[in-house]
Amino acid sequence: MSPPLPTAQRISAAYDAIDPVFLDSPLLSHPAADDALGLSLFAKVETLNPIRSFKGRGAEWLLENIPDDGSALVSASAGNFGQGLAYAAAKRARGVMIFAAETANPLKVEAMRRLGAEVILRGLDFDAAKAIARDFAEERGLTFVEDSAHPASAEGAGAMALEITRELSRRGAAIDAILIPLGNGAMLAGIGVWMRAHAAACRVIGVVASAAPAMMTSWRAGRALPTATAATIADGIAVREPMPYALDCMKAAVDDVWEVGEDAIVQAMRFCRDHYGMLLEPSGAVGVAAAMARRADLAGARVAAILCGGNLTEEQRRLYLSD
Repeated sequence: MSPPLPTAQRISAAYDAIDPVFLDSPLLSHPAADDALGLSLFAKVETLNPIRSFKGRGAEWLLENIPDDGSALVSASAGNFGQGLAYAAAKRARGVMIFAAETANPLKVEAMRRLGAEVILRGLDFDAAKAIARDFAEERGLTFVEDSAHPASAEGAGAMALEITRELSRRGAAIDAILIPLGNGAMLAGIGVWMRAHAAACRVIGVVASAAPAMMTSWRAGRALPTATAATIADGIAVREPMPYALDCMKAAVDDVWEVGEDAIVQAMRFCRDHYGMLLEPSGAVGVAAAMARRADLAGARVAAILCGGNLTEEQRRLYLSD
């Protein structure tokens, strides 16, 4: 039986339970950026916390909802969810083993280990590592924790939308659309659920990398459609095996899913550096990439974008942020 769908009520509960270090991140606007885009952009900055990404929110609420049987948790991650899980587990004195691909971002691997996780490198990409992790946990009778397969992952991420609507209300403003990076789908599902309940006129739009379109094509088809590869620089959303539960969550909570190319992602990273003084990892910049690539569709609109990760290696900085 599938888990229940996330709810706005439980998003409110998640906000009250998540470690405050992950909450109330800035919602920035900048006149020069707006002029360049031809729209009003509200940037939700999720890089100013101990793991430099939004994933601590969902991991915190997830562990509040998973009973502690005394054994280690097992998971798989491209890096950011693993950091969030390691942070939440260490705070609760719970052990965690995280499988990551042999090709995983080394900065993120080191960060997971620094936060207390045992990290095991297996498989050529994230989905291969996840399959190995699931088998490992099943063979040993351990709890396998899968990002975006439990409502708590979406509800924790949905707390971002709670903050956005609350802050916009304080400013006497509203938004016409929100652009959300789409990897496994928890963030898009959680934000979509909240916006449906509290800002129904706002269009909820997921954004994938064109080189990793599995979640987009699956959402459009109404069923999981894996791809052979997910060879994008945006490792945080490089998904080739769609998440059926996340797709179920997205059915009533998402208006559209857009795709952006590799060059557009790099240009968005540079745009955020130049206009906001921020260094974003590729997956953290795809919302802005969509605003740039689809500016004709969004002309004059009030748009929010989630800047959801800032874990770049030195090599990535040289490759993507050098003009």
